[in-house]
Formats: sequence, C-alpha cells, structure tokens
Amino acid sequence: MKDLSQQEWATAIQTDTNAVILDVRTDEEFSEGYIKNAKQIDIYQAQQFMEEVNALDKSKTYYIYCRSGGRSAQACMLLEQMGFNETFNLQGGFSEWQGEIEK
Repeated sequence: MKDLSQQEWATAIQTDTNAVILDVRTDEEFSEGYIKNAKQIDIYQAQQFMEEVNALDKSKTYYIYCRSGGRSAQACMLLEQMGFNETFNLQGGFSEWQGEIEK
C-alpha cells in the first residue's frame, strides 16, 4: 500500500490504464457523491466486502478511498493480505477531494 496525495491520486487515475477505483464508504455516504468511475464496496459489511473483493482481478491496480483515509488504508491492507499487489490509499479521503464528483 502506498498513500497518495490528492494530486498524485488525480494524476494516477487519469494515466493508469489498469486502474480500478474502489469506494469503501457506506451506501449513505456514496449517495452523497463519489469519484467518477468508482465501484462501491462497503467495508463495514464485512462478509459482503470479502466476497466482492475475492471476485476482483488481482492483476489490476486499486485506488481506494473512504471519507477521510482510515477505512481505505484498512481496505488496502486487507487486499494486500489477499494477494493484491498494487493498492493505493487516497490521503485525506473524499472529504478533501478536489476533483470531479458524480452524484
């Protein structure tokens, strides 16, 4: 896992053709807005989270965020334990995101 600044993250998701953006926030948080092209998997729904992560392609690069960076750091560590090699955490999370937002 590597922590990326808001600027590093924005550049990476635009240039990485292997990128998958994961939003690990709750349904309620996700409904308030999300980063474009993000796939939501709520980390608080542990069993469902693990099942959905197991179905992901381990060869992809995962850019993971939550509201402030804590849950996404935890998600990065879980993915790495499950054999994912490329995970990146958004420092400051969605609350500090300055990029494009979908609703």
